[in-house]
Amino acid sequence: MIESTKKRVDQWLVELGIAPTREKAQALIMAGQVLAGTRRIDKAGQSLNPVEAHTLNLKEGSALKYVSRGGFKLEHALDVFQIDPTGKLALDVGASTGGFSDCFLQHGARKVIALDVGNSQLAWSLRQDSRVYILDHTNVRYSESLPEVEPGRGAALADVAAVDVSFISLKLVLPAVRNLIIPDAPLVVLVKPQFEAGKERVGKGGIIKDTLVHRAVLEDLIEWWNTNRFTLQGLIRSPILGTEGNLEFLAHLKAVEEVVDNWVTPAAHGLEQLLGRMEL
Repeated sequence: MIESTKKRVDQWLVELGIAPTREKAQALIMAGQVLAGTRRIDKAGQSLNPVEAHTLNLKEGSALKYVSRGGFKLEHALDVFQIDPTGKLALDVGASTGGFSDCFLQHGARKVIALDVGNSQLAWSLRQDSRVYILDHTNVRYSESLPEVEPGRGAALADVAAVDVSFISLKLVLPAVRNLIIPDAPLVVLVKPQFEAGKERVGKGGIIKDTLVHRAVLEDLIEWWNTNRFTLQGLIRSPILGTEGNLEFLAHLKAVEEVVDNWVTPAAHGLEQLLGRMEL
């Protein structure tokens, strides 16, 4: 829920994921790179209400490539997993500010469906982009199909998808997502261990620092994916920490028709190497 109180512009830029820190936000403002709609913002301390804040965006060609840090996470996944969204219909589940949507578009997607349970969080620049179909107030858990987003094509099925959700397990989301994509569509999911581990294993401030917990979460998800007809194509550490400093992971999945018979152990997916490289 969007708070009703006013906040400083630099605070909003961080909360909306447009800038990674308040210092970076202030630097962008001082450089004249921050706009509210089309109006330039020149004071970091200027107060904006939530409606005004959601018009915040960066000038074209500014220092940040995407409307939020999420774009860099997906960019890394597309590169490592060799996924090319050029000319494809993309689905962004948990779009929020739209970092993933922005990344899809900048990598050639013909159209992006930005789906989110919230409302009016998508960056101003994306809301003005005709290639973006906004699907607000939509809980993907209860979505059986997508609307017609391109005239004459009927109910949409995405060619490629990415999932970034919070305060809910991927196990509750992915069964519905598979109904919204074509067979064999590449699916990138952002794994947030703090929402998979259970409250008893999450540390103070919602931070997980125990590598054993990370391992348990990943092993559990790998087994769940296998038994629920998702094949794991790749698993990497996200290049950027979550907003609270949590380690996150990016998985490349494909939905299949039948449970995979030849069960592949979590160790075979490189967990030892992946977790062994972590610096906590």
